[in-house]
Amino acid sequence: MKVAVPWKNSSIFVDIPESRILGIIEPNEVPENDERLLVEESLREPIGSVDLKGFLVGNDPLLVIVNDGTRPTPTAGIMSVLHKYLKGMKVTYLIATGVHRAPTEEEYEFIFGGFYKQIRHQIVVHNARNDENMVFLGRSEAGTDLYINKLVVEHRKILIIGSVEPHYFAGFTGGRKSFFPGVSSYRTITMNHKLALRSEAKALSLRDNPVHQDMLDAIDLLDNEIFSIQAVLDKHHRIYSVSSGDINSSFDDAVGKAAEVFVAEIPGKADIVVSSVRYPMDIDLYQSQKAMDNGRLALKDGGILILVSSCRDGVGEKAFYELLSSCDSPSEVLEKINQSYVLGYHKAAKMAETCLMYQVLVYSELEDDIWNSIFIKPVKDLQETIIEAIEDRGPDARVLFLLDGSVTVPRVRRDY
Repeated sequence: MKVAVPWKNSSIFVDIPESRILGIIEPNEVPENDERLLVEESLREPIGSVDLKGFLVGNDPLLVIVNDGTRPTPTAGIMSVLHKYLKGMKVTYLIATGVHRAPTEEEYEFIFGGFYKQIRHQIVVHNARNDENMVFLGRSEAGTDLYINKLVVEHRKILIIGSVEPHYFAGFTGGRKSFFPGVSSYRTITMNHKLALRSEAKALSLRDNPVHQDMLDAIDLLDNEIFSIQAVLDKHHRIYSVSSGDINSSFDDAVGKAAEVFVAEIPGKADIVVSSVRYPMDIDLYQSQKAMDNGRLALKDGGILILVSSCRDGVGEKAFYELLSSCDSPSEVLEKINQSYVLGYHKAAKMAETCLMYQVLVYSELEDDIWNSIFIKPVKDLQETIIEAIEDRGPDARVLFLLDGSVTVPRVRRDY
């Protein structure tokens, strides 16, 4: 049976005996909708808020916060509806990079589409390391010092555009993440992400998730009028739903829609999981780790995890890699993290845990030495690697393909 495994903007085809395939898993099929109509209806009938037209009444300058190029957020499509509301207004667009680098020209085009050339002089890129551009808001219940880009404080009215899908330690992306960590200081992001080391910080979990709660505490300190637009994409990257209005209410509504798309039931756990990272989330090793975390949810104890990601931009945020590569074993990584924390160490902890529990292989464009130094074996032929893994696990071995590993959360089907 031929399986198309996503790779950059295309696919790699592998031929696997059908009897050895436990499942080919990707986000669930959902009804196709009129995307533009979804956006328009959401802006006219928001949740817990006046409609967008009412929100924009007055001459206040508007700050629009959008995601960077590492997210599949349909910002350009939403802006095609928004632009008629924003005509004549003084608008600044702030790109919520968190600790990521600034977008490339290609990524600017991806984010803003045909509007980029028209608004390029109104765009500001958040820089978490520039403390001069940060304002202190207060301290969260968990003790996080909350610093945020001063543009947030300088604008009374803020519109955010985000997308909601499962996140491996924040529960779900979207909503509050546009502010924290999107446009927060490096110090704030570090303190918040340290909470990801706790076991309650995991995909789909919100109620007892310390990272999520810390972000909500931060939102409570904002003294702005906020209109939130939260999209959920389907498996084809079309807009499935749009929830707008109050930042928390629209997020909660979008979470339910995201679960319909991204929580995929599987018949059981596999001996081998092939977890692929789709563009644009295949940008680097730092982002690709999410597909490892989701992939292991479908894997038997001691199984083989094969990560497929171009990592086209390299390692990404380096602190986690420097820690991993400085240690002789995954156990040593976890011991060092217990002694001290640096931003990125939560990522190192998740990877070290995975490497302790499973055999991890990777097909990518990164140099072999990088992978070998962090307990992961690089491979050159995906087809051959999968066949060898099946042979290694014996005559009853089964393989599961996770075709959008960064956002798909596999859950074992239960018979009631």
